[in-house]
Order: sequence, then C-alpha cells, then structure tokens
Amino acid sequence: MAFINGAEWIIVILIIVVLFFGARKIPELAKSLGKASSEFQKARIESKKTLETEIGKSSQKSVDREKLESIAETLGVDYSNKNDQDLKNSIEYELKKQNSDQ
Repeated sequence: MAFINGAEWIIVILIIVVLFFGARKIPELAKSLGKASSEFQKARIESKKTLETEIGKSSQKSVDREKLESIAETLGVDYSNKNDQDLKNSIEYELKKQNSDQ
C-alpha cells in the first residue's frame, strides 16, 4: 500500500477543482484569488504603518509627559493627579506668578 506524496496531492486537488468548477471558471477563480491576495497585502502594509505611527505617537507622549513632570518638579508644582493639559496650565500659572513676583 503506497502513500500519496506531495506532488500527487496537488494533482488530485487540481482534478477535483476542475470537476467541481469546470475548466472555464478556473481563470476567473485564479484572478479573484490574486485580487484578494493583493488586497490582503495592502491592508497588512497599511495596518503595519498605522501601528508604527501610533507607537511613535505614544512614545512621544510619554517623553512630553516626562518633560512636563520635570518642569513641574523644578517649579514645585504637584503633578501627581493632573492630566497633561492641567499640568501645562499649572506650570503656566506658576511661571506667571514667579514673573510677577520679580
């Protein structure tokens, strides 16, 4: 009893496809399969670019937050429970306050 090798499987699958779809439909199926494959590749590349962009933005935000916290610490502003905008406003207020004292 012989086992079916890889090349024999391909032949069997091709025969089944021809019997199931007919010889006229095979080029249409191949064309639609090619279009689907190219669309998948485009979507994969686009999602990869989007992911890289978002990672870049998030790392930039963390650097900005670290800078704000450093400035706030220098000015003596509490930054523990503030979002970025509140922290910026507090820093501005403290800078104006220090400038008016001089």
